[in-house]
Amino acid sequence: MDKSLTSGSMGMMILKLLSEKDMYGYEMIESLRQRSQNVFELKAGTLYPLLHSLEAKGFLTSYEQEQNGKTRVYYSISKNGNMFLKEKKEEWAVYVKAVSDVLAMGV
Repeated sequence: MDKSLTSGSMGMMILKLLSEKDMYGYEMIESLRQRSQNVFELKAGTLYPLLHSLEAKGFLTSYEQEQNGKTRVYYSISKNGNMFLKEKKEEWAVYVKAVSDVLAMGV
């Protein structure tokens, strides 16, 4: 998959995952990989800067929690993150329809 096709939508996908439940990094990577049938195989070096950016914008919060003797950083979507996700999903629907309409022309 051409990475330029996904670069602007990755934040939206991460927020969508977190709108369903709080997750830690590896859990997000695996969820995204499974849901996309291996199309999106995010690396930790890509995910964590994105998470830090979303947190700096007020779309996420993070907290530490111990589980099975390991301390993990969990991420949670904020109210602002939910509003941003709603806007991005609406924009995405318009974008997908426009691209589909163009690609269907003359077929």
